[in-house]
Amino acid sequence: MLIFIGLGLYDERSITVEGRRALREADRAYAEFYTSKLLGTTAEELESAHDVSIEVRDRAGVEQEPDEMLAAAEDEDVAFLTAGDTMISTTHVDLRLRAHDRGIETRVIHGVTAQTAASSLTGLQNYRFGKATTLPFPYAHGADGLPSSVTGTIDANRADGHHTVVYLDIKAERGEYMTADVGAELLAEVYPDLVGIVVARAGSPDPLVAAGTMTELARRSFGDPLHLLVVPGDCHLLEADALVELAGADRSTLEIV
Repeated sequence: MLIFIGLGLYDERSITVEGRRALREADRAYAEFYTSKLLGTTAEELESAHDVSIEVRDRAGVEQEPDEMLAAAEDEDVAFLTAGDTMISTTHVDLRLRAHDRGIETRVIHGVTAQTAASSLTGLQNYRFGKATTLPFPYAHGADGLPSSVTGTIDANRADGHHTVVYLDIKAERGEYMTADVGAELLAEVYPDLVGIVVARAGSPDPLVAAGTMTELARRSFGDPLHLLVVPGDCHLLEADALVELAGADRSTLEIV
């Protein structure tokens, strides 16, 4: 069996009780930290906390060379670990389908993911979010200005009154994690007066939530990663109250319906 286990958002304690049990009972454990990373711990600390040995795989080792994991899962219980909720990345859906093609049983044990944490920490209602987007480092997409995938998503969501989660680029192999001030600076080129909400270190003991225009946020520092940005759409009165109280938003800048 191949068991996909989400580790949650921050450290070795963020895993669910069910995930911890399945991990400890597995015959082998693999992990990837290129789609996201637990900034509050290391692979070695995960091994020590859960009394297991974990082989960390890079992107090629998961997407192009999964045969070792799949072969092991034909006869053993194999745990595959990721930060957040394990099925958010299409990479992992592909791996699950490959397992099914080989007749391997699979199981998914969910973890807390950044999207639900963003809703919880900001007070914005989860069902009022539209499509999410990822803001890449400029060198990663090779074009001038913001990619149309970002502007198109934000514009379409705003037209429908929906909130937008803007994930900030991660290049784990280079040790680069885009911070919210950098993301806001990039967005301010097109949306200088657009209100954004920074969510920093969700799942940690000291998460931070802060509101401002993109121009204002670009001038601030929000501490250690991981960060993301939320662009609020039309806000219910309760959502507006939450953004004012929890994020320090200026009520006059919010679209309240």
